[in-house]
Amino acid sequence: MQSSLPEHLSSLYDARADEIRSRLSEYASVPRDRWFYELCFCLLTPQSSAVHANQVQAQLESCRFLETGIDVEHILRAPENYIRFHRTKHRRLHLAREQWSMIEDLLTSDLNAVARRDAIKEMVNGFGLKEASHFLRNIGHRGLAIIDRHLLTNLVVCGVYDAIPSVATVQRYREVELALLAYSKSVSIDMDELDLLFWCAQTGHILK
Repeated sequence: MQSSLPEHLSSLYDARADEIRSRLSEYASVPRDRWFYELCFCLLTPQSSAVHANQVQAQLESCRFLETGIDVEHILRAPENYIRFHRTKHRRLHLAREQWSMIEDLLTSDLNAVARRDAIKEMVNGFGLKEASHFLRNIGHRGLAIIDRHLLTNLVVCGVYDAIPSVATVQRYREVELALLAYSKSVSIDMDELDLLFWCAQTGHILK
């Protein structure tokens, strides 16, 4: 494992560090009345475009989906922001809406970050550790890895692994998360900043 970032990532970090930190500050500033819609975003993103999920999230907020509970499947299947498996995800949005008061209680509880993530994962239909981590990060929680293809690819680039590791089980996910944390400490970059850096390296932008 390298004790410093590869040159291209180091240069990218120097160029985008302020933007990365600003985005993390934005997450921490998301008001409580928008938390539900950040959860919706994370339900929509698996195997779909994050840009499309962001567009759908905005439309759900606009129609006050949390309050109204109206049928929004037509929004998910619209060509301009198409969401794969829209019928399944539409059902999951409604389930999350019905459970929101219990989910919100977890978000404001005294649980530590990992315990809160585990509880959210178990409660929300459609969430694994990655999605639960992503949701919590997007409303300001820190120190939880969002282990996706972009992150795994860059862990190989950085020499943490020789090949992309499996995260198919909870145990393997936690092992990779600890490896990311150790690497972030070795290069003296916050783990959440490193995640956004890796995302930027793969996509060219920092969305969420």
